[in-house]
Amino acid sequence: MSFLELAKKRFSVRKYKPDSIPEEDLLYILEAGRVAPSAVNYQPWYFIVIKDEKNRKKVNELYHRDWFGQAPVVIILVADHSQTWKRSVDRKDHADIDVAIAADHITLAAADRGLGTCWVCNFDKEKTIKMFNLPDYIEPVVLLPLGYPAEQADTDRHSHKRKPLDEIVCWEKFVV
Repeated sequence: MSFLELAKKRFSVRKYKPDSIPEEDLLYILEAGRVAPSAVNYQPWYFIVIKDEKNRKKVNELYHRDWFGQAPVVIILVADHSQTWKRSVDRKDHADIDVAIAADHITLAAADRGLGTCWVCNFDKEKTIKMFNLPDYIEPVVLLPLGYPAEQADTDRHSHKRKPLDEIVCWEKFVV
């Protein structure tokens, strides 16, 4: 499968089968996140993997949706602001960007193994910090439920659910 085919195969899964994920696949997916690029190669992330049913029920309190609680695994990606690169000109912190790249690698690796994910950013950040006893410099960025999709997406959906290239690509200068 080409990269573009893989990218089109990935979709936001909101209905999961209860099947457990083989350890080999989970480690493959986490390795994809580990090798993701980051600003100045600082790798300012941690991946908190929640597999235990009791702990997943607790994590479901962070984002109350039935479908979210169906996933057999949840990966919480956190940014370590003490290890992140900050641009010298304006001190822009690249933690969110770096974690987003790692999350994207994870979502694509999951799709490669026939698994599904869904970016969840609308969660209770303060409750997450308390639940996992995160220090001040660690910020939860995204929750990624992970499991086998109970439904399949239309791989042609991008032809009508995405803007065409001529609306988003500028050649040589910015023009709107």
